[in-house]
This record gives sequence, structure tokens and C-alpha cells, in this order.
Amino acid sequence: MIVASYNIRRRSGSTAQRRPDRILSVLAELGADVIALQEADRRFGPRLSAIPFPMIEDRSGYKPVPVAIRSQSLGWHGNALLVKKDVEILDFAALHLPAIEPRGAVIADLRVDGIEIRVIGLHLDLSGLWRRRQSAAILHHLAAQPRRLPTIMMGDTNEWSRGNGCLRDFGAHHTIAPTGPSFHARMPVAMLDRIFVSPELKVIGAGTHASATARVASDHLPIWAQVVGVD
Repeated sequence: MIVASYNIRRRSGSTAQRRPDRILSVLAELGADVIALQEADRRFGPRLSAIPFPMIEDRSGYKPVPVAIRSQSLGWHGNALLVKKDVEILDFAALHLPAIEPRGAVIADLRVDGIEIRVIGLHLDLSGLWRRRQSAAILHHLAAQPRRLPTIMMGDTNEWSRGNGCLRDFGAHHTIAPTGPSFHARMPVAMLDRIFVSPELKVIGAGTHASATARVASDHLPIWAQVVGVD
């Protein structure tokens, strides 16, 4: 299966134009089975989805995992999960994370081509101290689940280092997919966006999607990984 993560910056690209059609074009280019979005809702007021729901349903080939607390939001604190329409959603939840500013993560148990997986979408703090606390909270939540599943965590970590801080926490028991730099989209130098997979899964391909549309649709490029189960 192919999974992807994309900080869509509330659909405001590097040209400062709010163009949900460009975001949907990038999602179509990716063709992933599961996509974690960050900054998927507007920041103020009723937190409206940055991509109108009819556009998602009619033009993308995806359906949202219903993790939103607010009726007009796509996600929780901007974190959303989209899955292809043939993916079965078994369970889902919004996770509260310790933070100074509002932060959260979303989790879903899915069946993709007959294989059950657990996916977490996340967007961590700008502060390294709070990123460590948030990574600990996510890992604690996973460890407390009565049923273990092959797990994929992905999102914008806001971690500029190559292997310290929260990356060390997540990487202690998970493989970090070699996706490459994703920020800034026009000239990517930082690996802020990451994908982590549990030992039951193997990464057989990974990268950053740098199409012409992706370079202007957001200030982040989407990242992707192809994973298979380990026999």
C-alpha cells in the first residue's frame, strides 16, 4: 500500500492563493491509499474545512475519516485522514496532546486490501520540549491499546534535526521512511514531514512528491512511502 502525508497550509499555496483545486490535483497525483493532512481546517471561527466537502467527495476519489469534533471541520486541530473509497474504516478517534497552543492527533484503524493497519496523523509543536511531550503521549496511547496492529505514524513533526528530539522517540521502535526534504516547497531543505512504520511493516519505497503543482499548492511538499507486511 502507499501512504502519504501533506501539510496543505489551509490550501493557501506559495502564491498566497486559496486554491483547493490544486490540493486535489496533488492528491490525485499521489494516488495513495491513505493520506494524512495537516492544516486541513481554517484556523479561526467555526474551523471550516479548507477543502469543501463536495469537492472531496466528487473530485478526489477519497473519503474523510470522520475524526472531526466540529461539524464543518475536516479534522481535529487541522489533522485529517483521507482514504480511498474502497478502504474500510474500522475505528477512529481524535487524540488530545499536551501543548501550549492547541495541538492534536488523529488515529484510525483501517482495512486496506484485506490488511488491517493503524494510522496516526500528527502535527507537532514548534517547541522541542513540547514535541517530546507530544511524541510521548502518542506512543503511550499506542502502547495502551488492547489490540495491536501494524502501525503507521505520519505528519509534520516540525523537527529540524536529522535524528534527535521527537525523531529519536519515534525511531526507537519504528522505522523512519527515507522520504527526503519537504520544506520549503519551492526549494526544499528541511525534513519536517516524516513517516514512521512499526516493525510489522517494511518500507520498500519512499520519497517527496515535487510536481509543478505541488511546488505552488502549499509551502510543504507531500511525502509518501510504499509499505508491505513483513512475513
